[in-house]
Amino acid sequence: MRYVLGISGLYHDSAAALLGDGRILAAVQEERLSRRKNDARFPERAIGSCLVQAGIGPGDLEAVAFYEKPIQKFSRTLEVFLGWAPRGGRAFARVLPEWLGGRLDLRGRIRSVLPGLRAGCPILFTTHHEAHAASAFLPSPFDDAAILTVDGVGEWATTAIARGSGAAIEPIEEIHFPHSLGLLYSAFTAYCGFRVNSGEYKLMGLAPYGEPCWVDTLLDEVISLEADGSFRLNLAFFDPLADDHLTNERFHERFGGPPRRPDEPIQSRHLDLARSIQAVTERAMLGLARRAHERTGARRLCLAGGVALNCVANGRLLREGPFEDLWIQPAAGDAGAALGAALAAWHGPLGRGGLAGPRIPSPSDAMGGGFLGPAETDDEVEAGLARWKAVWERLDPEALRERVVQALLDGKVVGWVQGRMEFGPRALGHRSILGDPRRPDMQSRMNLQVKFRESFRPFAPAVLAERCGEFFDLGTGSPYMLLVAPIAGSQRIAVEREAEGLDRLRQVRSTLPAVTHVDGSARVQTVDEARNPGFHALIRRFEERSGCPVLINTSFNVRGEPVVATADDAYRCFINSRIDVLAVGPCFLERDRQPHDAVNPGFEAVPD
Repeated sequence: MRYVLGISGLYHDSAAALLGDGRILAAVQEERLSRRKNDARFPERAIGSCLVQAGIGPGDLEAVAFYEKPIQKFSRTLEVFLGWAPRGGRAFARVLPEWLGGRLDLRGRIRSVLPGLRAGCPILFTTHHEAHAASAFLPSPFDDAAILTVDGVGEWATTAIARGSGAAIEPIEEIHFPHSLGLLYSAFTAYCGFRVNSGEYKLMGLAPYGEPCWVDTLLDEVISLEADGSFRLNLAFFDPLADDHLTNERFHERFGGPPRRPDEPIQSRHLDLARSIQAVTERAMLGLARRAHERTGARRLCLAGGVALNCVANGRLLREGPFEDLWIQPAAGDAGAALGAALAAWHGPLGRGGLAGPRIPSPSDAMGGGFLGPAETDDEVEAGLARWKAVWERLDPEALRERVVQALLDGKVVGWVQGRMEFGPRALGHRSILGDPRRPDMQSRMNLQVKFRESFRPFAPAVLAERCGEFFDLGTGSPYMLLVAPIAGSQRIAVEREAEGLDRLRQVRSTLPAVTHVDGSARVQTVDEARNPGFHALIRRFEERSGCPVLINTSFNVRGEPVVATADDAYRCFINSRIDVLAVGPCFLERDRQPHDAVNPGFEAVPD
């Protein structure tokens, strides 16, 4: 077998991915193993995990591919800093040692962490958006598609349109820094008091509580959306050297004051700004999709880049866009670009002619349901629990499902850790916290007492794929939780008098109140037996007992921590939160049976 390793890192969400004869064998984010959220360091642990999963060493690699071209990125960084002299020059002097310390000599860095790599093994570099495009199209089920990649910035590109056909990817056009839809959304994320590169989900979740009263201001003064789908930012509102918020005094004056500190209350203007920038982002994405359709003539669209994780915009693209179908890379951010770099090296867009034969798309996709990370054996699970002096029962799969379903019916919150870990930001039923979506109090309870996060954050429904149409207006599968769809009319409950702002959270709007957002929508995960058999069996058993084929599914972590990877991680999170039951591997644990000295006194939820 011929192996190719892909790497992303040194900005945020570092990761590694491994191909064997072109098939995706493993993909892991560094944060899951280092336990440092959004870990940007060189992904040594993730690289090691991929090699261990495949049972190979560095000497077995045919090629290594990195997701960016460091010289081009250094050139852009230098130009931006020096363009803001003298302040930019001082800022550049602070980051220069980091570049000289390894970012510019990535070949040397890669060889140092892969001892035994063959002397002739090529170390290749794709551009940032080439890696995103490869991650979007090459694992997709399409043999021909338009490709749209949208994020903050790579080397220079912030947005790119390409066309994929067979195994070839043809670049068509780009938008360059500083004009960036991703950076614009991140600027509002920071301005509303959330952390860039992790808080964008919060801004999207906050949006339905506000009114789009700033849309005209944004379109008149901040961003110009052109008829051809392109856009330009008014740079007078931004400060590219302000890493903590990206905005300047003119921005703050125009939108009502300084950036909100994370410990300050959310005001009505923050709700309205979230709604407005979300609306503008959706409009921009629809314009870009129309441009991609016009330039390619393709009937299908593939998406990647951080903005492709905006599942509300994705839902509108599916319903209103010019394409018949779309496929979104589940690890659409920089982590997924590690996979894209490996796929680009294998299939040949890097200019080497590639290592592969013809690409034959999978009828579903090539992502294996997203379950590409490591898994522990049953004995490893028990050893991890034993270190905590935990109390558990070892059950067969059917008995485990029965006990978990009974706990859910009793209104308990369940931690569920089974099989290989997910790749990407979403927990899809292998590293999940589960609950009964019919209970109106479950959303606030899980947010405040389990996840230690803001009460407005929405939860996703995991629904049996074959029953989806009865509960959601979604005409396609959504196995990776990347599409928002309206709740089906038959499941809606009319609200007599609409509340205002965050008070809307307490109003029941459907038969599934814990997963219904205030605008009557939900971020849907469809669960099919072929891709996700264990989770499908659990939901099916819950349906048999309750008549409801839907569960709350949220990632198994608390605020400020990465999703759990191991039984050790899961138990620590379980015992230090208000999760009632833990099912990890074959082991079933109840909170009230655990020893008091298992609690880790050093644990606390880290603000994010």
